[in-house]
Amino acid sequence: MNMKVNIAGVEWKNPVTVASGTFGSGEEFSEFVDLSRLGAVTTKGVANIPWEGNPTPRVAETASGMMNAVGLQNPGIDLFCRRDIPFLKQFDTKIIVNVCGKSTEDYCEVVERLSNEDVDMLEINISCPNVKEGGIAFGQNPKAAEEITRAVKKYAKQPVIMKLSPNVTSIADMARAVEAGGADAISLINTITGMKIDIHRRKFLLANKTGGVSGPAIHPIAVRMVYEAAHAVRLPVIGMGGIASAEDAVEMILAGASAVSVGTANFYNPLAAVEVAEGIESYMERYGFESVGEMVGCVE
Repeated sequence: MNMKVNIAGVEWKNPVTVASGTFGSGEEFSEFVDLSRLGAVTTKGVANIPWEGNPTPRVAETASGMMNAVGLQNPGIDLFCRRDIPFLKQFDTKIIVNVCGKSTEDYCEVVERLSNEDVDMLEINISCPNVKEGGIAFGQNPKAAEEITRAVKKYAKQPVIMKLSPNVTSIADMARAVEAGGADAISLINTITGMKIDIHRRKFLLANKTGGVSGPAIHPIAVRMVYEAAHAVRLPVIGMGGIASAEDAVEMILAGASAVSVGTANFYNPLAAVEVAEGIESYMERYGFESVGEMVGCVE
């Protein structure tokens, strides 16, 4: 039985990674879990300069999940290359660097800097607000998504995964747009915009007023969007959104995902991603699948 998957020419030992922003760059989780047991580690978003993120409070619990408005706080690309990449190189896993920015130039600067680093793939977070366009996210306009994809591809030496926002009218249109821009793979979904109000204090729970909802509550929406995106493009899809068990992950794969990413579950179960990988293997044994590829998109 073959657990390996090939994502845009990069072979992972199994189809499981972790969602950006839920695993840091792996160091804190390495005390609990052997990172070598993951197909890939996806880092927290990194920008061309350090970002402080949003004011606190910036995390809130919701029914069957959580909401965050951390604001992509990160140490910047210089410290990241000096500290985090060497740490991750100690483990037998693929390294996916999540890239964020506030302008096309920001993204390209980080991607160019990473072209000389020993990392395997780049994941471009286009849910960031495009400052020059009045704060509308790159990932909410198909034309902008296509243009940012084309721009980063000019500088990228590694395969480029475009991470799609669910806060759109048509996820299929967004998938087709980044494919047209030259994306090597897509990942989805990012968080869904939500809001929570403290009725006793009559104030917003998050200082930012709105935040990204994640966790089991969004899983059915994510499965639907993965299915739609996978059927709209020929690119490999990394499915995420509320995956907390092997059953959730298998559902994503049957819908069309070639790999999966575990996010919010990491916060309450550091072993979640490893348990998902083991559970996929058990499912394959039970139902006679020889490879992960046989499962991908087999529910039509």
